[in-house]
Amino acid sequence: MKKIKNSLSLFFVALIFSASIVAINSCSSDAVADIETEEEGDGEVVIEDTDLVATDWTTDTHSKDATPNFDEIFPNNEVKRLDVVISEDNWSAMLNDMTTTYGTFGSSSSGGPGGGGGGLVDSDENPIFVPSEIFYEGIEWYKVGIRFKGNSSLQSSWGSGILKLSFKLDFDEFEDEYPQIKNQRFYGFKKLSLKNNYNDKSMLREKVATDVFRNAGLAASHTAFYTVYVDHGNGPIYFGLYTLVEEVDDTVIDTQFTSDDGNLYKPDGDAASFANGTFDEDEYVKKTNEDEADFSDVSSLLSILHDGSRTSDAATWRTNLEAVLDTDIFLKYLAVNTVIQNWDTYGRMTHNYFLYNNPDTSKLTWIPWDNNEALETGKMGGSYRLDFSGLNASSWPLIGYLYNDDVYKAKYDTYVQEVIDGAFNETTIQDLYTTYATLVEESATSEISGYTFLNSGSDFQSAVSELKSHVISRNTAAKNYLD
Repeated sequence: MKKIKNSLSLFFVALIFSASIVAINSCSSDAVADIETEEEGDGEVVIEDTDLVATDWTTDTHSKDATPNFDEIFPNNEVKRLDVVISEDNWSAMLNDMTTTYGTFGSSSSGGPGGGGGGLVDSDENPIFVPSEIFYEGIEWYKVGIRFKGNSSLQSSWGSGILKLSFKLDFDEFEDEYPQIKNQRFYGFKKLSLKNNYNDKSMLREKVATDVFRNAGLAASHTAFYTVYVDHGNGPIYFGLYTLVEEVDDTVIDTQFTSDDGNLYKPDGDAASFANGTFDEDEYVKKTNEDEADFSDVSSLLSILHDGSRTSDAATWRTNLEAVLDTDIFLKYLAVNTVIQNWDTYGRMTHNYFLYNNPDTSKLTWIPWDNNEALETGKMGGSYRLDFSGLNASSWPLIGYLYNDDVYKAKYDTYVQEVIDGAFNETTIQDLYTTYATLVEESATSEISGYTFLNSGSDFQSAVSELKSHVISRNTAAKNYLD
């Protein structure tokens, strides 16, 4: 692949950007030699070159037999680069699908297809996958499934006319159409997320928050900084600085637990609150063992959580609860999450976490997810105080009921102290912000109009300064709480 320049003239960018938007309503369905099409969702996905030869394929880089290479893909000390090549037709299909679901690109008040009204579109369908080529360090990965990803961040970016959208990559999504790529992996990884750092002008929060969870000893994704270039027919465009995130249902449960055979849930909806009477199998979305209609573990958790023994015989209640939920892990997670202030998850929102039934313990284990809104006071009422004043315990019983139990509160307090002494120590995090900001500044501040959430380079510096002030205030708040 020819060397790709790292910058484009504004005129060239404007032309390409305009072409992208025109393509939304001009998807071609013409067939050419050796090209087939598939109907998938509301877009027409073009399947090309079924006679491809995977010439760059090696065991270490492409094979399912490779051990995930975390040092290569998730370094902490460099910004990596990914180049994505998507055919014009398939890019048009992706944009057409987004328009059908979320309305006109750049029309923030459209409220979805047809315009009129605000708010988010409630859709059960993910954006469509299309095949793409991925280039990394001069090596090609073939017919990699790529789609847009996200919910409110995706819709808000789309409605604002910003094409720096998050992506999901699946390296063997199209193996049925292309047997040559059966079980294709990216240095041992099947699936990865490219997060666009929405609502984060520092572009550091997703990575730092996940670092803190991991350094506290919790199961959590690896992350790394990547610049992303996309060529959808008119040459490469700099889409900006992204955070690459390890997928929980891929290598997190495979490498951070002794077995990946347990039930993995990504709850979403009222049932994700675990409030009494909310049990709904459809909202405990399974990511493993999908064909097995066994939800007894989450059902038991809800039943025990609300059992009358909680108030009549707390010791028995704790014993029964600890048989189904790893309460120590949850309380440590809760301490970290509350100290760093992460509002876009359990306690305010009925999403953005996983539960994994660890085969070693037969206990549901909490795994944090989607941390770009962490490290700030937050919206939707903001993050809770460390004593959870203002929280409705019956609405969020995993927090309210455990915190109101003297034994669990004492453990939570111990973990709060551990967090500020260790994983979120003021000096440690200040140094980390300085290191990461220096690492990514050039990539962040060179983002181009239409592919950035920054108004100017000074936005980046201001956001980093806010993060440095935040860690001071949160350490002070934790010390005051413990005193």
